[in-house]
Amino acid sequence: MSMPTIAIIGGTGAEGSGLAMRWVAAGYTVIIGSRSAEKAHTRAEELRAALGERARGTLRGLPNTEAAAAGDIVVLTVPYSAHKSTLEGIREQVQGKIVVDCTVPLQPPHVTRVFIPEGGSAAQQAQALLGENVRVVAAFQNVSAHKLQDLDADVNCDVLVCGDDPDARETVIQLAHAAGMVGLHAGPLQNAVVVEGLTPILIGINKRYKSKGAGIRITNIPRPDEA
Repeated sequence: MSMPTIAIIGGTGAEGSGLAMRWVAAGYTVIIGSRSAEKAHTRAEELRAALGERARGTLRGLPNTEAAAAGDIVVLTVPYSAHKSTLEGIREQVQGKIVVDCTVPLQPPHVTRVFIPEGGSAAQQAQALLGENVRVVAAFQNVSAHKLQDLDADVNCDVLVCGDDPDARETVIQLAHAAGMVGLHAGPLQNAVVVEGLTPILIGINKRYKSKGAGIRITNIPRPDEA
């Protein structure tokens, strides 16, 4: 079975770039998306150079709409302030696809406080905006971008995966595994409100304990990484 092409919308940022590097290292074809074609191309070149011989897959940059059209799976890694407008810009291109929403509804400057948006979660807002022909899955909100970008680092964070389609959740769990983490089924999309809400708590923990990579681990379950 061929590996899906992954388009990362907002892929020039820290989290998107980190995920891109790990998936390319695992052999995936990845497209970096940005509002600026030049910025997308430049960032893709930088990441290819950083990967060097670790790159088993391919990496290129395109404007957001073209990236979304070319991707089999579309991953959204944009700030919450750009969430709605970005989704509106790619709505047509993602029909029939899995959209992985990594967004956390942070409200600067109070980024250590949980904020619950209208509709329950950013992922639920995405599903409502994109329509029933798109399978939205919430994942990767609690992962340290700092750790993702260091391919020699142990991310040491489980990925809680929420979505209404179990097959789509399983697909995203496999992407988490490919990026060096353990993905876990965490129930329907409405549960994303809890997963998204963990991130401001982790930000506060990072600040309090002077860390850059606080994460979460689910205990007392069979773990594929320890089999």
